[in-house]
Order: sequence, then C-alpha cells, then structure tokens
Amino acid sequence: MESLFDRPQQGERAVLVHIDFPRQGSREDPEEFELLVDSAGAESISIVRGTRQQPDARYFIGSGKAEELADRVRSDEADLVIFNHILSPSQERNLEKLLECRVLDRTGLILDIFAQRARTFEGKLQVELAQLEHLSTRLIRGWTHLERQKGGIGLRGPGETQLETDRRLLRARIKAIHRRLNKVRKQRDQGRRSRRKAEVPTVSLVGYTNAGKSTLFNHLTTSDVYAADQLFATLDPTLRRLEVEDVGAVILADTVGFIRDLPHKLVEAFRATLEESKEADLLIHVVDACAEERGENIRHVNDVLKEIKADAVPRLLVYNKIDLMGEVEPRIDVNDEGEPQAVWLSAKTGVGTELLFEALRKRVGRRLVEGTACLTPDMGQLRALFHQLGVVEDERYDESGNTLLDIRLPEKEFQQALKKTNLTAQQIRIEVGESPDDVYTG
Repeated sequence: MESLFDRPQQGERAVLVHIDFPRQGSREDPEEFELLVDSAGAESISIVRGTRQQPDARYFIGSGKAEELADRVRSDEADLVIFNHILSPSQERNLEKLLECRVLDRTGLILDIFAQRARTFEGKLQVELAQLEHLSTRLIRGWTHLERQKGGIGLRGPGETQLETDRRLLRARIKAIHRRLNKVRKQRDQGRRSRRKAEVPTVSLVGYTNAGKSTLFNHLTTSDVYAADQLFATLDPTLRRLEVEDVGAVILADTVGFIRDLPHKLVEAFRATLEESKEADLLIHVVDACAEERGENIRHVNDVLKEIKADAVPRLLVYNKIDLMGEVEPRIDVNDEGEPQAVWLSAKTGVGTELLFEALRKRVGRRLVEGTACLTPDMGQLRALFHQLGVVEDERYDESGNTLLDIRLPEKEFQQALKKTNLTAQQIRIEVGESPDDVYTG
C-alpha cells in the first residue's frame, strides 16, 4: 500500500535555499533561517544562495538554479531541501520530482518545530490543525491503481477516487479539531470571566521568538517552564500567579514566540492560545536588546498583534539581555506623564527585574486608600480586620480614646472591610492629606 501523501520520506541531512528579492521591502533573514533548521533537528550541510527579481512559477528559483541545486543534493547526498520561503503546492511537487528528495518550505519547517514542541493536548490539537490545513492543498494523486471512476463499459463505478477520499477524511478531521478547540476557547473564556469578576489583572508576555520570555517568566514566578537558547522553545501557554506590591495577585501568561512572516495557518490555529494576549490588561513585550534587527523584530511582533486584534492592549516594552551589552545599566524609561514605557533588564542574571515590578505596580496598580483612619472604641471589629489584612502601618490613640490607624490598602479590599463591619467611610473619617478637610469620601 502506498503512503497517504505519496511523498519521499523526510531525512536529517538538509541543503538550505535562500533567495534575495531586492524588490521586496522585507527580506527573510538567512541567519534566523539556519536557527530554525537547527531547532527542527536537521543537519545543515550546505546553503544555496541566489538573487531574483521575482519567483519562478515552476521551481521558484528558476530552471538553472534548480539544476545547480539538484547537483548539490546529489553531491552532498542530502535527504531534504529546505527553502527559506513559502512555496506553492505545485512548486513543491515540481522540485521534489526534479531533486528526487523531500522539499520543505518555511511554513512546513515551522510546523515541524511546533509539532516537536507541543506538550499539552490543546497544543497538539492546534499543531495538527495547522498541519492538516497546510497539507490539504498538497495531496498528491496516490492509488491510481485503485481508481474506479473510469470511462468505458464495465469500468464505471460508484466509488470515489482515493484523492477524494483523502480530502473527505481531512475535512472531517479538521472539523472535529475545530469543535474541540472551540470547547477549549469556551473554557478559557470562562476562566478569564472569573478573573475579571475577581478583578485579578492579567499580564501577558509577548515577543519575538528567543527574546527570553520564558527565562523572564521563570525568574518572576520561580517556575520551571522550559527555556532554551533556541527558536520556539515555548509553545504551550503557561499561566502563573504573581504578587505585586500595591496591586496584589496578578496572572502572568507566557505565550508562544512570534516570528517574521508567521504562517497565517499557525496564527489561525493558535488563536485560542493567542487570545490570552488579546484579553490581557497589559502586554509585556520582551525584546532582545542586543539583537541587530531589534527594530525589525518589534515591528513583526506588532504586525502579529494587529492580526489577532490585540494591538489596542496597553503595552510595556522590556529590553532583555542587557548583560550582553557591556555597560548598559538597568533603568525605566517613562513618558511625559511619568508612566513607565520601557524597562531595561537581564532576565538571566535578574538585574533590573525589581524595576519591572515597580513598572507593573504603576501600570496595573489599583486605586489605593492611604491615610489615617479614626476608629471609635466600638469599631474594634474593623481594627482587628485591618490588622488581619496586614495594612496597618502605625497605630496610636488620641485624647478622646479613639484609635488612629495609618492604613494603606487597595480600595476594593477597603470597601469589603467596611461591608463586613456595616460601616461607611464617613463614619471612620480617613484623612488622606495634610489638611483636616482632605478626607477620603469613597
């Protein structure tokens, strides 16, 4: 029995192909391409480069360069040819026929890396969905010997071609995965609604792949999420609880890294995961500060955020890896209103991470009640509750025997304390300024 897709088997020894198109505004990065190949586990034995004004319709690289590539594949005894570009199904098939080995484009390469990285049930479903939608346009007419729809007496049959069967099975599987992912999306929505109801802010880490998001996530939350110096080390989203001074509990989400020209099929398949970013109260955009293409990487991340409709979410830039930049000191960059816009730090060494907590406190901090509360002797229950919450900074008594408490706590917790003791802000009179008339009114 022939294989489902009737294609050469994948090998490990790979010849890479990178073509520059001067007319295109955005060019693929050959160094990043080699990192992608390494992340996929292939052995890069050589790279074929070239320049064209536009892709060739048949081979993408032109017939002359295709023959050169065929010679290279034979001389290097390569099992696989990987293009740093997106090929059409017909171009892939023509190249495979000419080269007599498997041909993989940039989308297929990233899909393979994602398939290796997926750990959770949801992640595996999302990868499978993207793979199936990618392969659905690349089905090859296998099983021609089983063809039943032929002309002539005695050769007509009710059966469908094997190609049609493959397509029907693919469509059925894709629909089944969509149904399961919709359930996942509903569960995530329910979790987000619960957090909003409890007024727990959500902060999502986004950024170009290998910018150091997972390393920063582990340092902030003392977690052990897999982090490595490779592209797409993190695929499955991870959520952890983080305590921030004057804010309280914050949910921090680590998400999949972005990359230039991230295949649209992947963006669609991972929409359920990426919605953590869309629904966040704040995005921490982690940037590899020492990367030469830093500005380009920021732009590509912004493009993906726009595609998933998360471009309106407030953003805080974090320039990571300053330990590799010589004499760069950790700092916070603020705008004219004094609001933090960027933090410079090193997630690996921990230098500057305390500045990130300071920036978070200012960007997602809730309204605080801070001042001196005057409690009469019959308000002992509220006094005990303030001490239980740990919000009392000083305690003393006035000449009338009232208790004066210097308190500092989020407004929500303050209102909850008043509700429990059936009191109002006016009854306990909290002075929040130097003037006796400057009091908290709620």
